[in-house]
Parts: sequence; C-alpha cells; structure tokens
Amino acid sequence: MRKTIVAGNWKMNKTAAETKALIADIRRMTDDGAGAVEVVVCPPFIALESAAAALAGSNIALGAQNMHAAALGAFTGEISAAMLVDLGVKYVILGHSERRTLCGETDAIVQKKTRAAINAGLIPIVCVGETLEEREANRMVEVVSTQVKGSLADVTAGELKADKLIIAYEPVWAIGTGRTASKEQAQEAHALIRRVLSEMTCGTAATIVRIQYGGSMKPENAAELLAMPDIDGGLIGGAALKADSFAAIIKAGC
Repeated sequence: MRKTIVAGNWKMNKTAAETKALIADIRRMTDDGAGAVEVVVCPPFIALESAAAALAGSNIALGAQNMHAAALGAFTGEISAAMLVDLGVKYVILGHSERRTLCGETDAIVQKKTRAAINAGLIPIVCVGETLEEREANRMVEVVSTQVKGSLADVTAGELKADKLIIAYEPVWAIGTGRTASKEQAQEAHALIRRVLSEMTCGTAATIVRIQYGGSMKPENAAELLAMPDIDGGLIGGAALKADSFAAIIKAGC
C-alpha cells in the first residue's frame, strides 16, 4: 500500500518570518501532520533553517526546491546536497518545469542531480510533464516517457523498492494557468509513468514508487484526483501558500 504524500512547493514566496507563521498554522490545522498522509513543505533556501526550527517535534518533513549535482566547488549561487542535509532537509524537488523551461535544465542535468541527491540520503521528487504544444501534438507519451527514462537513467530497482525516489507528473499546461487535467488525463499519465518504470527495472519496483500529481491540485479537485489508482499524492503550488487550502488537500488524501 503506497502512502499518500502531499508536498507544498512554495516557489519564490515567503520570508523566514512568514515561513514560521505559515508552518505554525499548518501544524495547527493538520495535527502536526499526523495521520495517513505524509506531509512535506518546501520553502525557499533562505527560509530552510527557520522552517526546520518551526517543524521541530512535528511529523511534517522539510523539503528544498532544487540543488546542484556537484558536492562543492565554484558554483556561485548554488546549493549542494550536503548543505541541505545539514539543515535537516529530507526531500528535494528536481527537474521542475520552471527549472527546465526557465533555466534550461535537461534530462541529463536532472539525472546527475537525482543521483547526487540519492547518494547524499535525500529523497528526490523528480518532475516530468508535457507542455500544451506537446499535448496538442499528441506527444504526451513520447515526452513523458523520454523524461522519465533520461532523468532516472541510473536509478536501480533496489532504490525504487526502497522508496528512495518520488516522481511528480506536472502537465506544464496546467501549472498556474487555472487549467487542470481531468482525473482521467492525470491517471493516464501516471499509469504511463508506472509502465515506463516497469520496463526500466524489469520487475515489480514500479508498483512501489509513489507518483504525485502536480498540475494545479486544489481543495476542489483533490479528492477526485487522489482517488485515481496510480495517483499517490500531490505536489502543490499556489494552494500550499495558505494553510487552510493546504490542510484541505491533505484531508482529502486521508
């Protein structure tokens, strides 16, 4: 039985002080994250230390929004896996569509980051998904399959079975646009990802991997999306910035 996981990607929002306040509200509304749903919050880098302190004693895990593949070196403005671990981070989002489109990250770059994260003991949340143009050209299967294979090229079946990696399907056309994939469209993509993983590992590891939906999940549609057989949680953007809406999504997964 795959445990539902709901992660909030705060993107470039919230100061350290605002982070403390939001986490306090989330803890109050979710009973410190206890229950059937695994809860993760991913604030900006500058708020990670404050977030770790605010999360102390709760069941809510801390995540980061990105990292560099190198262990250290002359990479101005970057953050390493070891730095995140030192701050108490457990999860890290990699290959988000905004990183791919705005920063030019390729599957090869995401693959190196994924390997570095796993090696450091972090659990990467690896994002894949097609653009509107790719979907309208009937290329969803091709694009998503290629991203999964490229981004997870050297992840082993043993690592997948050990729950050392999460995948987030985020249809780029449904992020911040007000559009949302139907539950059937989302399920189709999630089932595809599981089939690709099965082909890559030649075994049952794919049945263990948790796959989140990351395309404008909100309280109004969370329950129907989370009821789909291959959707194991949500990577939440805008709705994660308000404690009541985030808590409602978590409740929908219980």
